[in-house]
Amino acid sequence: MSILPPFGLASRIDWLKLRDITFFERPVQFARPFRFGAITINATTQLFVRVEIEVEGRGSAVGASAELLVPKWFDKRPEFSPAQTVDGLRRSLEIARGLYLARTGFLTAFDLHAACIGAQIATCAKKNIPALAAAYGPAEIDKAILDALLRGVETGFFDGMAGNVAGIDARLSPALKDAEIAAFLSSRKPLPRVAIRHTVGLDDTVEGKGGVADAHENACASYFKLKLSGDPAADAARLMRIGKELDTLERRYKVTLDANEQYADLAALQALMDRLDHDSDLRPIASRLLYVEQPMPRDITRQSPLGSLAARGFIIDEADDSYDAFPAARALGYHGISSKSCKGLYKSIVNATRAAKWSGGGEKFFVTGEDLTCQAGLAVQQDLALGAFLGVTHAERNGHHYVDGFGETPAAEAAAFAAAHPDLYADAGQGIRLSIHNGDLLTGSLHAAGFATSVHPDWSALRPLEQPTSLQEQLA
Repeated sequence: MSILPPFGLASRIDWLKLRDITFFERPVQFARPFRFGAITINATTQLFVRVEIEVEGRGSAVGASAELLVPKWFDKRPEFSPAQTVDGLRRSLEIARGLYLARTGFLTAFDLHAACIGAQIATCAKKNIPALAAAYGPAEIDKAILDALLRGVETGFFDGMAGNVAGIDARLSPALKDAEIAAFLSSRKPLPRVAIRHTVGLDDTVEGKGGVADAHENACASYFKLKLSGDPAADAARLMRIGKELDTLERRYKVTLDANEQYADLAALQALMDRLDHDSDLRPIASRLLYVEQPMPRDITRQSPLGSLAARGFIIDEADDSYDAFPAARALGYHGISSKSCKGLYKSIVNATRAAKWSGGGEKFFVTGEDLTCQAGLAVQQDLALGAFLGVTHAERNGHHYVDGFGETPAAEAAAFAAAHPDLYADAGQGIRLSIHNGDLLTGSLHAAGFATSVHPDWSALRPLEQPTSLQEQLA
């Protein structure tokens, strides 16, 4: 398929041959505990991917991506420890590496993804790795391949994707047409700024200094994401406290709620919604509520039509583990789905195309920006660019809140990112940190050649990714 791109790009999709994939890691220590769902995170590991490709007629290029290896989010099964769920992500990466490198010859970037994703899910299933964790490996490799491709053809993410440089088509979403995806891509006008949505974790301070209304903590945000525990009474009481604090802000604000699969069933969820509908002390939250994210476990979600609850506006996140997830959720009454680069950038684009198409029928369908603590540097820049391209006006941003700036990143590497992206980072005397402008992140410097980054990590300062332990070691 040949698509004529809009911004003076080459009038054909570019082809590439994958040469190598290498994984690295770096420890990340949190500045404060982050409790969501049934887990509290104080530290974890950040993955880095480095790929080498040959771009047809242009020579070789190197690309990179990064993401945290987050425990107990991709796989929340109680019989597995946090370390075992991270091990599942490591296995997902290794399986994906083998599948991608087995593809020979020149292909488009999307060809590689489409050719491998089915085998990836099936192979991981045989090794007891759930689909959401299985998709992690391809998601991270795809970002690095795209970065290399864009560098090889000397264009940036926004223009490159508008011209469909990756060759995205409808083969994984048969209810769409190739032309619909191409039209959606070419219509994108990337946002110059994206508002942050400040997360209030279950262990975060509510009142007073360091609380939700403290400008030093919330970075002057006008959007807030409030975590839920799954207990309707406890959640209602906590939301009342948060609402009182947010009402002291001298600005208009909006909120979203995120249960991370903690509500056991529709009855428990209905109990919370009834409180929001009828309790005057919850009016500060209820009147500003945009949507509720992933209230029930993913398996319960698939069996539970929302019925009258759908009027509140619900989205799926952890239940988004396949290309079929959004259509299935729509049939159950859900109107939205999250975009997270750790779940796959191509799936985000397909889902945004669907939302735009479905909204033409009168109902509103939408894609949201959620964040699994994307760290300063590659991870936050690539996820921010994806959301800005899709038109997501506000996005959850956790990395700046739960991690101290660039964390364990060497000073010279952090300085290189700050010099290349001065609209995104600044040093106000406490080290280089994400620079938030009146509650917004700016996207101007993300127009650089490559996938939203002018620089790569210092590969020599990273250690090779730790190998997953064997099943025998896990059982022991």
